[in-house]
Amino acid sequence: MRVEKSFSAQKSSKEGMMSAITAAMSLGEIATLVPEATRIFEDFGIDYCCGGKKSLEDACAGSEISAQDVLHLLQVSRHAQEGTGQLRNWNDQSLASLITHIKNTHHKYTREEIARISPMLRKVLAVHGANHPELRRICNEFEALASEILDHMVDEEIVLFPYIVRMEESGTALEPTESSGFRSLREPVATMVFQHDSAGDQLRAIRQASNGYRAPEDACMTYRAVFKALADLEADLHWHIHLENNILFPRAIAVAEIPPG
Repeated sequence: MRVEKSFSAQKSSKEGMMSAITAAMSLGEIATLVPEATRIFEDFGIDYCCGGKKSLEDACAGSEISAQDVLHLLQVSRHAQEGTGQLRNWNDQSLASLITHIKNTHHKYTREEIARISPMLRKVLAVHGANHPELRRICNEFEALASEILDHMVDEEIVLFPYIVRMEESGTALEPTESSGFRSLREPVATMVFQHDSAGDQLRAIRQASNGYRAPEDACMTYRAVFKALADLEADLHWHIHLENNILFPRAIAVAEIPPG
């Protein structure tokens, strides 16, 4: 089957590239080939999800981060993880399996955390807002992020994800007369990526306003807990967006553009 041949070609390409990671490669490509790279990127504050098209070299340029230091850590981390089986390679899985994982893991977690964080943030703002006016900006940015990401996930689950699953089953793009309402898969994907970029901007604004999620000395337990929750949500959203932007969407478009026949 053409899709299976495509998977085999991707796997062969991946195995060849694993031994030659360079600073000229894009962040998304590195994160796809070496999943543990995302932990290193998070530590350095490198945006590998929305900024996944940038090369490692460009991402480090103009900062105090050395691309060679990052490459060294990537190689050390990769060798440490080889053979452990702890990190799943989603390039080797079906699109349907990846979508199920995204929905059951990341969509579920995001919804639960938004529901938990929202009242905590409002409580912290009410108690500490007078002394820490930055909390107002954090709350506003979080509310905007929550509203947009919740609608975004519904759109994916109702329209885009089912379309991709049906398309994968057929081995090619579906007819434009389908109830999906779009002429090309690139159209909804571009919209999803744009919304991911918006979420990335909001996450950066929250991180900046919270001083990197560092609670002030007078912070209560709830204050500290909500900052920890925000940091964890940011990390999960980074990985969540990476799975879609750099793995799911490019692979789905590749299937959609297989010539019929």
